[in-house]
Amino acid sequence: MLWPVFGILPTMFLHINDMYNFLTRALSRAGGTFHHKGMWMGGAYGIVTADPSNIEYMLKTNFKNFPKGKYFRERFQDLLGDGIFNADDELWREQRQAVKAEMHSSRFIEHSLQTMQDLVHQKLLKLTDNLLLGLILGCLALDIPDVPFAKAFEKATELILIRFLIPPFIWKPMKFFGIGYEKTLKGAVGVVHEFAEKTVKGRRDEIRKHGSLCHLSDLLSRLIEIEHAGRGKKLPFPDNFFRDLCINFILAGRDTTSVALAWFFWLVHSNPQVENRILCEITDILSLRGTQAENEVIFTKEELNKMVYLQAALSESLRLYPSVPIEVKEVAEDDVLPDGSIVKKGARVFYCVFSMGRMDSIWGEDCMEFKPERWIKDGKFVSENQFKYAVFNAGPRLCLGKKFAYLQMKMVAASILLRYSIKVVEGHDAVPKMTTTLYMKNGLLVTLTPRLVSTDA
Repeated sequence: MLWPVFGILPTMFLHINDMYNFLTRALSRAGGTFHHKGMWMGGAYGIVTADPSNIEYMLKTNFKNFPKGKYFRERFQDLLGDGIFNADDELWREQRQAVKAEMHSSRFIEHSLQTMQDLVHQKLLKLTDNLLLGLILGCLALDIPDVPFAKAFEKATELILIRFLIPPFIWKPMKFFGIGYEKTLKGAVGVVHEFAEKTVKGRRDEIRKHGSLCHLSDLLSRLIEIEHAGRGKKLPFPDNFFRDLCINFILAGRDTTSVALAWFFWLVHSNPQVENRILCEITDILSLRGTQAENEVIFTKEELNKMVYLQAALSESLRLYPSVPIEVKEVAEDDVLPDGSIVKKGARVFYCVFSMGRMDSIWGEDCMEFKPERWIKDGKFVSENQFKYAVFNAGPRLCLGKKFAYLQMKMVAASILLRYSIKVVEGHDAVPKMTTTLYMKNGLLVTLTPRLVSTDA
């Protein structure tokens, strides 16, 4: 009998390529919550839940009793260090306060919008235009070459997940001796750290040379400016803070947004009526301008904010395919969750955001349908309760970049859909990859066709 020795592990590995769907089925059968136990002597036990009342209790009502905890920090320490997403208590509060103050400044907001506009129009659209140039009907398979950093980052998040599935007495010796997957993980983390450290060094070299970074408005530059100005004072920046800052915010903003857009375009391809409504909305908004060719359109913040249906479609996409599909909390003291589940001190509570978006008990019998309309009432976007829609976390740890993420996704989606019809290559299989971020296992292979019908305002 394997269960007393190996716990849930044999079942987990049996369904490794369909893990999140397996968890969804298991949670549905169990009524939203079930207990789990890891390998004998591994010390892993607790519950898996998709119950919104449990989520609210952990993330808000009794927030202090459900920290990230040693279990999470230990497994992500190599990659995230002491960054904000791997920190608890005072270290987390100090970092969040420092980051929040800068991110909410008008200077940073203006910089973020300008950066989004520049990236879309000076890089993304130029890339697609160049790829389309000279091709019959403008059709091609778009397969962007891999970047070493991006591949290393994805590999690191994939391999770290193994540490959640096997006990420390297995992975820690592998790490110590540098063997097996831990050897590969170390190499991937090394590439990620090298990139972050090089970025930080460049900023510090510049401030030493010029005495200031006032001409730069990005988050890293503003915090390095604070550090430089406050020499000799106690600052909330621990060792390797800036390296960890880079990596933590790449995890939070870069990959999550790009992954979300990949699933969005896949869903839009499968639902042409949604694409038509998005295009109508964009055209209506552009009609308020004077005559302007579509290739000259640069959306303003005000125009992006008016794109209610596009935001609904993005939210619906994130409901079905959340960028961070599962989270874990550690129980500080014995507790009882709202659904009656008893959790002991040291237990791990996994809450599956992926499963929450697919539970008919939460979203109704049409939960598996892609219906942006569920987010709109009387022509306005209606936000769901954050504890049934924990895509951006919730409570005190609610994502600081939520508004920026929507603006960025809107900017990219509207700019691309205005100019091109996107079709997934026939036979291409879009399935989730088992990592801490919901990457597509085989990427998203598409064709881009310039729209033959003008959408000039």
